[in-house]
Amino acid sequence: QVQLVESGGGLVQAGGSLRVSCAASGSIGSINVMGWYRQAPGKQRELVALLSNDGIIRYADSVKGRFTISRDNAKNTVYLQMNSLKPEDTAVYYCYAARSVFNFWGQGTQVTVSS
Repeated sequence: QVQLVESGGGLVQAGGSLRVSCAASGSIGSINVMGWYRQAPGKQRELVALLSNDGIIRYADSVKGRFTISRDNAKNTVYLQMNSLKPEDTAVYYCYAARSVFNFWGQGTQVTVSS
């Protein structure tokens, strides 16, 4: 099993910045991909950013140029730096990890951007 614990969410004004973190523990040795999804009220969960073990990064079009995903392997932690935040970025942000055919999710952290 893999446990994912997010932190760093909160309330920020439009145009501001926020960084969310996700610490992984458990059977993390074979994790292939880590990243972030988000879910806004009344909407489906959507991809935000993914980072594979070989360094391939994928961003949603809506966050390209504003969000940056990174990973600290020594700390088993993945980060999402969010700049130039918009009210439409308001959502619960979920950490995600994939190991072989298994997917793991964190409990989510709320990010609210006020206009």
